[in-house]
Amino acid sequence: MGKIGECLLEATNCRVGADVESGARELGLRLYDLVRSVRLLKQRRADERPAIPPGLLGMLVQIDQLSSDCHARDLADRTRLDASTVSRSVAALVAHDLVERRPDPTDKRATFLAVTPAGRAALADSHSWYGEVLERALADWTSDEVAALSAALGRFTGDIEVALGNNDNDNLEAAR
Repeated sequence: MGKIGECLLEATNCRVGADVESGARELGLRLYDLVRSVRLLKQRRADERPAIPPGLLGMLVQIDQLSSDCHARDLADRTRLDASTVSRSVAALVAHDLVERRPDPTDKRATFLAVTPAGRAALADSHSWYGEVLERALADWTSDEVAALSAALGRFTGDIEVALGNNDNDNLEAAR
């Protein structure tokens, strides 16, 4: 089930006020279902679109968003992952020709990370695949419902970070 699923199931047994307890339990169960669905989505994408190995799409997206002057330490800061995890992920992306290292002219020991043309094509393909799946999943939803879900998820994830007291020094290694 994984640490996240176990944590969500544990959250369904929390003790809070009677009104909140029922809602928190139901939310915990729905979150468990969501994590399971996300895991299924990731596996299906990897099976149908194997250009980006499982577990590396998020890292590739982050490198793409950070720009062409992205150092591995910037990536570790942004993802809040341990530098060794980032290093292994980057090495795998380089080995699959999805990312390249370019020398940093100001620091001869450092390199910039950049998405390769093959990486851009794989990203476009993955984004297209996810878009098609979400389009099918949300076919019966109104645009207002989709916007409300998106806003609620954004608020919820931000509030979880605040409730956990996360700061820039925290990393997500333990959450894996």
